[in-house]
Amino acid sequence: MISRNLYINIIIRVLLIVFLAVTLGYFISAGQSLRLSLICFLTIVILTISLISYLNTTNKKIRFFFDSVRNDDSSLSFPVNSKNKSFRELYQSMNKVNQQIQQLKIENSHQEQYFQILLEHLATGIITYNNKGFVLHANTSAKKLLSMNVLTHLHQIERIDKELYHTIQNIKPFERRLISIYTEKGEIQLSLKATSFKTNDNELVILSIQDIKNELDEKELESWMKLIRVLMHEIMNSITPITSLSERLSKIYSIDGNPVLPEEVTEKTIATTLQGLNVIKEQGKGLMSFVESYRKLTRVPEPEKKLFRVADLMSRVQILFNSLEKNNKIELNVSMNNPDLEIFADQNLISQVLINLVKNAVEANENNPAGKIMIVSGLDENHHPEICVIDNGPGISEENRKEIFVPFFTTRPNGSGIGLSISKQIMRIHGGNLKVRSVPDKETVFCLSFQS
Repeated sequence: MISRNLYINIIIRVLLIVFLAVTLGYFISAGQSLRLSLICFLTIVILTISLISYLNTTNKKIRFFFDSVRNDDSSLSFPVNSKNKSFRELYQSMNKVNQQIQQLKIENSHQEQYFQILLEHLATGIITYNNKGFVLHANTSAKKLLSMNVLTHLHQIERIDKELYHTIQNIKPFERRLISIYTEKGEIQLSLKATSFKTNDNELVILSIQDIKNELDEKELESWMKLIRVLMHEIMNSITPITSLSERLSKIYSIDGNPVLPEEVTEKTIATTLQGLNVIKEQGKGLMSFVESYRKLTRVPEPEKKLFRVADLMSRVQILFNSLEKNNKIELNVSMNNPDLEIFADQNLISQVLINLVKNAVEANENNPAGKIMIVSGLDENHHPEICVIDNGPGISEENRKEIFVPFFTTRPNGSGIGLSISKQIMRIHGGNLKVRSVPDKETVFCLSFQS
């Protein structure tokens, strides 16, 4: 309530006017003195004019107050020493509201400064722009990444890189894009992510820009180092016995650096030589098999994408499962959350990935008398097609989980270590991903995620 006295004052005036109006009506109907009737009428007129003036004065003060608030005039102050108690209370209330508004403005200003400083200290570039391309804010990191001192409109980015400009123009909310651009500092790899929100009369987009070239270089170097370590390990395992046997056979046929005479060659020497040559042959075959595996890894065919039903893919995998060794010890179940789900991909390559995952699950459950494998298809949280292979085997340790997609890494004596690497590569050339999560001694889940 703005002022209780204000309401009482108005009510008293209205009641007086009503009372005098009733009295005037009584005088007129009863034929009383004309002078009394005239006095009542004039009093009603005076009270009405006074009430209107009183209300107008009050409304002017309130309107003036709201005009000041609308015009952001925080210096407004009303006198509280008025003789009129109603106006004094009204002024006190408006001054109190004005102080609260001033306090909110100060707090909002401090909060705005805080977020402004926070944005400027972010290593990630942040650009905010409207649907007409006008940039409302661009922090220092964004300008530094784009090598620009001033950024007021997206068209300015076109002068830096046309492809980057078109990518920003076409990026959708919550979408992530990767793009390489060349600046004065050289090539940089940018990761772009957009978020949109609506204001009263406009739609704004917040674009985050991050240079991930160093991270990509580190990952690439790390991947190469892992691959080189595996290659060195495999090659050394094959070459070391060959070198050792060659030196040993060489010593058999030479004495003090001179070749032995034919009559000095015994049956035992020949038998030892044949045995050594057989070992060398087997090691050579193993090395050739390893090189052939590497060639397969680097020559994954381009996918011939077509739209196909996941139900057909599941039928094919079930048929292939029946041809696997030791499949009779494992129970396979298929669950389709959406039987009409379709995927745009190369069905042959995707079935190759799935059967490889199922085969790995069968081998993992070799010693599990209650081994179960489940293939589940449906949509993930982003409404993208997803197929998961789940087994209740021993699981994968955290240490091995970081290495299983590295080429030639394997924990099995007879494993080649390229199955999961090729599967990951097949999913990558489809624009999707192969993810894994595992709880030791409970379950292991490999998921094929596709783009819609």
